[in-house]
Amino acid sequence: MDGTEQNHFILSGFNEIMNFTVPLFSVTLLYYCVILFFNISLVLLIVLDESLHEPMYIFLSSLCINALYGTTGFYPKFLSDLLSSSHRISYEGCLLQVFIMYSFACCNLSILTVMAFDRYLAICRPLHYHSFMTKRRLSQLVCFSWLTPFCIFAINVVLTARLKLCGINIQRVLCLNWLIVKLACPEADTFSNNTSAYVILVVYLSHWLFIIWTYIYLIKTCVRSREDRVKFTQTCVPHLTSVIINVTVMAFDSMYLRFGSRDLSQSLQNFIALEFLIITPVTNPLMYGFKLTKIRNRILSLIFCHRLGL
Repeated sequence: MDGTEQNHFILSGFNEIMNFTVPLFSVTLLYYCVILFFNISLVLLIVLDESLHEPMYIFLSSLCINALYGTTGFYPKFLSDLLSSSHRISYEGCLLQVFIMYSFACCNLSILTVMAFDRYLAICRPLHYHSFMTKRRLSQLVCFSWLTPFCIFAINVVLTARLKLCGINIQRVLCLNWLIVKLACPEADTFSNNTSAYVILVVYLSHWLFIIWTYIYLIKTCVRSREDRVKFTQTCVPHLTSVIINVTVMAFDSMYLRFGSRDLSQSLQNFIALEFLIITPVTNPLMYGFKLTKIRNRILSLIFCHRLGL
């Protein structure tokens, strides 16, 4: 079956959960609303409060916008499918979802990488921080964190789109690139797809190694003075926690998708595939919202003023 003639896929991952559609729909809708509330609130707080127009908070707002981008690429379609007896997705819609899911996940890591660089400059090179981190440089770093995964996965999706496919069943509740590649006909050439996957792995492994390098220097610097230790605790601990959660979830999902056992129940396989859409969109705004002093104080002042009717 030629990929150019393919007009839809069937998301067969819904088969085991059709007896629980109503409670699952209710919980998912509530959770999606929580994701929207936390991330939109944090973005608006940073945009509207001029005291938060600093690089660290700009990167944080970028992280929240990315969470909105990624979850919007999945949750509305998932909620619609829970209320439908037909779990089809168009060929083009599936490729678009693949692009959104992968670019969202890797954009998270790219943003966390530039945040690590920002913290390194602020704590290890404080005298050069303001001269280096200009508005232009800030814009360049934000563009890098978004455009890198966008360009990489645009190429990846084009490589997948050229494949001849001999199946339409995707064994999950969303489209994933590797599952589409596995539907390729035996005679299809998937070498470029495999090569692309390894290139992407190397690119984002380098991101991870860069973060490790910055934290080696950060820790060396912060042990020298109490002031630097306070900065590290306030701004680096939530970032480091976010990095560990993101990398762990992405690595586990990727390894399971390629090498994991198929003996697990379909529901558990679905959950593993969705971890990066469930965990990070909520943990990031919560950690930064409660840990970063300026944001926490601003939130508390808004709550306090609201209660007093000011």
